[in-house]
Amino acid sequence: MKNPVFGALCASALALAAAPALAHATLEQSEAPAGAAYRAVIRIGHGCDGQATQTLRVQLPEGFYNAKPMPKAGWTLETVKGPYAQPFDNHGTPMTEGTREVVWSGGDLQDDWYDEFVIRGTVGADVTPGTVLYFSTVQECADGKEEWIDVTGSKEAQNPAPGVTVVAGKAGHGHGHGHGAAAAAAPAAQAAPITLGDLTLSGPFTRATPPGAPVAGGFLTVANAGADDRLVAARVDFAGRAEIHEMAMEGDVMKMRQLSDGLAIPAGATVELKPGGYHLMFMDLKQPLVEGETVKVTLQFEKAGEVEVPMTVGPMNAGKRGGKDGGHGGH
Repeated sequence: MKNPVFGALCASALALAAAPALAHATLEQSEAPAGAAYRAVIRIGHGCDGQATQTLRVQLPEGFYNAKPMPKAGWTLETVKGPYAQPFDNHGTPMTEGTREVVWSGGDLQDDWYDEFVIRGTVGADVTPGTVLYFSTVQECADGKEEWIDVTGSKEAQNPAPGVTVVAGKAGHGHGHGHGAAAAAAPAAQAAPITLGDLTLSGPFTRATPPGAPVAGGFLTVANAGADDRLVAARVDFAGRAEIHEMAMEGDVMKMRQLSDGLAIPAGATVELKPGGYHLMFMDLKQPLVEGETVKVTLQFEKAGEVEVPMTVGPMNAGKRGGKDGGHGGH
């Protein structure tokens, strides 16, 4: 006669063994408010096919700023710095770069042990609620590794990256970072619209930059009353080069990429280059951009030709929420 208690225990054990969440690298908290501090606690519950984890590498997502990892006894802690796709206003101090990867090494986390690795940072106030920020995680062992790097969000993913879903911030979140609803609007005193063939260019502006900042963004609106055209290039003398960029979702992550083929300006359409969307990127700045000054940008269109556009230099947070675009910070 079968023992019902023993059967129940066996079924329970089998269910636990089959639960994939127990094997995956996961985050302790699955939600984080936009504009608030977030403590990313990455939980590691096994090694690499029985081997101990000796190194843990975590790549930090765009939208997670001012990251500070917690040291662990017996492990060596390293951080890798890099630029932010969108600068972060840290209590009035603009940050254009910060920690992008954290590495704990020299450890010995046995396969049948459990541990947690902690990184504290801030979720950007302009990150759209519903966005999932993925912390791609790699465990390295003596003769192999486990990679938790799938950021598709698929339930069938075999190696899902730990992710946190951004939710709407509470009133007051982000005010200390210049991202609140009352943050600065677009700069005042714009020049009159410029006409180039069938194109009308209006509202050009850029942003003041702190000393040593390597990049700046450029923004304007292009209305096309004629046939299809395309913005194919930009030139400036205050930076090493100018590129045409786009902020776009790749999976569930907002990323920036260069538009090597230019930006389409369809017939009868109005295309806005704004923070958080299409924009110009001025790379390798030769000097800081100063609020209140004007810089010249030469734009080249495939059909309409070239035009020199004066861009007003607005405050560092020009065009953020509260302005006409309501868009993202940074570029």
